[in-house]
Amino acid sequence: MDKSWLQQQVLERLAADLLQVEQAVSAAHEAATHEENIAENKYDTLGLEAAYLATGQARRAEAIRQALVHWRLFCPQPYSASRGIQLGALVCLLDADGKQQQIFLGPEGGNMKLVIGADTIQVISSQAPLGKALLGKAEGDEVTLEVAQAKQQLEVLSVT
Repeated sequence: MDKSWLQQQVLERLAADLLQVEQAVSAAHEAATHEENIAENKYDTLGLEAAYLATGQARRAEAIRQALVHWRLFCPQPYSASRGIQLGALVCLLDADGKQQQIFLGPEGGNMKLVIGADTIQVISSQAPLGKALLGKAEGDEVTLEVAQAKQQLEVLSVT
Protein backbone atom coordinates (compact mmCIF):
# COMPACT_ATOMS: atom_id res chain seq x y z
CA MET A 1 0.00 0.00 0.00
CA ASP A 2 1.43 3.39 -1.01
CA LYS A 3 1.74 5.62 2.06
CA SER A 4 1.66 8.86 0.05
CA TRP A 5 -1.60 7.73 -1.50
CA LEU A 6 -2.97 7.04 2.00
CA GLN A 7 -1.80 10.50 3.05
CA GLN A 8 -3.65 12.00 0.08
CA GLN A 9 -6.82 10.12 1.07
CA VAL A 10 -6.57 11.54 4.59
CA LEU A 11 -6.06 15.06 3.21
CA GLU A 12 -9.10 14.72 0.95
CA ARG A 13 -11.26 13.48 3.83
CA LEU A 14 -10.06 16.31 6.09
CA ALA A 15 -10.81 18.87 3.35
CA ALA A 16 -14.33 17.46 2.95
CA ASP A 17 -14.83 17.49 6.73
CA LEU A 18 -13.66 21.10 6.88
CA LEU A 19 -16.13 22.14 4.19
CA GLN A 20 -18.97 20.43 6.05
CA VAL A 21 -18.02 21.99 9.39
CA GLU A 22 -17.64 25.46 7.83
CA GLN A 23 -21.17 25.14 6.44
CA ALA A 24 -22.39 24.14 9.90
CA VAL A 25 -20.61 27.15 11.42
CA SER A 26 -22.29 29.43 8.92
CA ALA A 27 -25.74 27.95 9.59
CA ALA A 28 -25.28 28.13 13.37
CA HIS A 29 -24.03 31.72 13.16
CA GLU A 30 -26.99 32.65 10.99
CA ALA A 31 -29.38 31.08 13.50
CA ALA A 32 -27.65 32.84 16.41
CA THR A 33 -27.94 36.27 14.81
CA HIS A 34 -31.32 35.93 13.10
CA GLU A 35 -33.84 38.53 14.26
CA GLU A 36 -36.44 35.87 15.07
CA ASN A 37 -34.06 34.36 17.63
CA ILE A 38 -33.61 37.51 19.69
CA ALA A 39 -34.50 36.64 23.29
CA GLU A 40 -37.83 38.07 24.43
CA ASN A 41 -37.36 36.92 28.03
CA LYS A 42 -34.80 35.13 30.19
CA TYR A 43 -36.18 31.71 29.23
CA ASP A 44 -35.87 32.32 25.50
CA THR A 45 -32.44 30.80 24.83
CA LEU A 46 -32.59 29.69 21.19
CA GLY A 47 -30.18 32.41 20.04
CA LEU A 48 -27.77 31.69 22.89
CA GLU A 49 -27.82 27.97 22.15
CA ALA A 50 -27.12 28.65 18.48
CA ALA A 51 -24.20 30.89 19.49
CA TYR A 52 -22.73 28.10 21.64
CA LEU A 53 -23.14 25.71 18.74
CA ALA A 54 -21.44 28.14 16.35
CA THR A 55 -18.52 28.53 18.77
CA GLY A 56 -18.10 24.77 19.08
CA GLN A 57 -18.27 24.30 15.32
CA ALA A 58 -15.70 27.08 14.82
CA ARG A 59 -13.33 25.30 17.22
CA ARG A 60 -13.83 22.05 15.31
CA ALA A 61 -13.07 23.85 12.03
CA GLU A 62 -9.84 25.23 13.51
CA ALA A 63 -8.83 21.75 14.70
CA ILE A 64 -9.37 20.40 11.19
CA ARG A 65 -7.32 23.26 9.70
CA GLN A 66 -4.48 22.40 12.09
CA ALA A 67 -4.76 18.71 11.13
CA LEU A 68 -4.55 19.68 7.46
CA VAL A 69 -1.33 21.59 8.14
CA HIS A 70 0.18 18.62 10.01
CA TRP A 71 -0.82 16.16 7.28
CA ARG A 72 0.46 18.40 4.46
CA LEU A 73 3.87 18.64 6.15
CA PHE A 74 3.96 14.92 6.95
CA CYS A 75 6.52 12.83 5.04
CA PRO A 76 6.01 9.12 5.75
CA GLN A 77 9.36 7.35 5.94
CA PRO A 78 10.11 3.73 5.12
CA TYR A 79 10.13 1.34 8.07
CA SER A 80 13.50 0.78 9.72
CA ALA A 81 13.78 -2.33 11.90
CA SER A 82 16.55 -0.66 13.93
CA ARG A 83 14.23 2.22 14.92
CA GLY A 84 11.05 0.18 15.18
CA ILE A 85 7.60 1.52 14.43
CA GLN A 86 7.59 5.29 14.02
CA LEU A 87 5.25 7.93 12.66
CA GLY A 88 4.39 6.96 9.08
CA ALA A 89 4.37 3.20 9.64
CA LEU A 90 1.71 1.02 8.08
CA VAL A 91 1.22 -1.82 10.56
CA CYS A 92 -0.68 -5.09 10.27
CA LEU A 93 -1.83 -6.37 13.67
CA LEU A 94 -3.30 -9.71 14.70
CA ASP A 95 -5.63 -9.95 17.70
CA ALA A 96 -6.31 -12.95 19.96
CA ASP A 97 -9.28 -13.98 17.77
CA GLY A 98 -7.10 -14.20 14.67
CA LYS A 99 -8.53 -11.01 13.17
CA GLN A 100 -6.10 -8.76 11.31
CA GLN A 101 -6.26 -4.98 11.24
CA GLN A 102 -4.27 -2.40 9.31
CA ILE A 103 -3.06 0.71 11.17
CA PHE A 104 -1.51 3.78 9.55
CA LEU A 105 0.32 5.83 12.18
CA GLY A 106 0.12 9.50 11.23
CA PRO A 107 0.23 12.97 12.77
CA GLU A 108 -2.50 14.32 15.02
CA GLY A 109 -5.92 15.07 13.67
CA GLY A 110 -6.30 12.32 11.13
CA ASN A 111 -8.10 9.72 13.22
CA MET A 112 -10.39 7.99 10.72
CA LYS A 113 -11.06 4.78 8.87
CA LEU A 114 -10.23 4.53 5.18
CA VAL A 115 -11.97 1.87 3.14
CA ILE A 116 -9.91 0.88 0.14
CA GLY A 117 -11.59 -1.89 -1.84
CA ALA A 118 -12.02 -4.76 0.60
CA ASP A 119 -9.45 -3.35 3.04
CA THR A 120 -10.08 -1.05 5.97
CA ILE A 121 -7.17 0.98 7.28
CA GLN A 122 -7.48 2.69 10.64
CA VAL A 123 -5.56 5.97 10.70
CA ILE A 124 -4.41 6.92 14.19
CA SER A 125 -1.95 9.36 15.73
CA SER A 126 1.03 8.52 17.89
CA GLN A 127 -0.89 10.20 20.73
CA ALA A 128 -3.68 7.60 20.64
CA PRO A 129 -3.25 4.77 23.19
CA LEU A 130 -2.60 2.21 20.44
CA GLY A 131 -0.24 4.61 18.67
CA LYS A 132 1.79 5.10 21.86
CA ALA A 133 1.88 1.34 22.44
CA LEU A 134 3.16 0.68 18.90
CA LEU A 135 6.03 3.19 18.91
CA GLY A 136 9.38 1.42 18.86
CA LYS A 137 7.89 -2.06 18.35
CA ALA A 138 8.98 -4.38 15.54
CA GLU A 139 7.57 -7.28 13.55
CA GLY A 140 6.79 -10.21 15.87
CA ASP A 141 6.44 -8.02 18.97
CA GLU A 142 3.34 -8.14 21.11
CA VAL A 143 1.47 -5.04 22.18
CA THR A 144 -0.77 -4.95 25.24
CA LEU A 145 -3.56 -2.42 25.22
CA GLU A 146 -6.12 -1.84 27.95
CA VAL A 147 -9.57 -1.13 26.54
CA ALA A 148 -12.55 -0.65 28.88
CA GLN A 149 -10.63 -2.26 31.75
CA ALA A 150 -9.86 -5.34 29.65
CA LYS A 151 -6.39 -6.13 28.35
CA GLN A 152 -6.08 -6.81 24.66
CA GLN A 153 -3.06 -8.57 23.19
CA LEU A 154 -2.03 -7.72 19.64
CA GLU A 155 0.83 -9.12 17.61
CA VAL A 156 2.69 -7.02 15.05
CA LEU A 157 2.55 -9.15 11.90
CA SER A 158 4.17 -6.74 9.47
CA VAL A 159 5.34 -3.16 9.15
CA THR A 160 6.05 -1.09 6.06
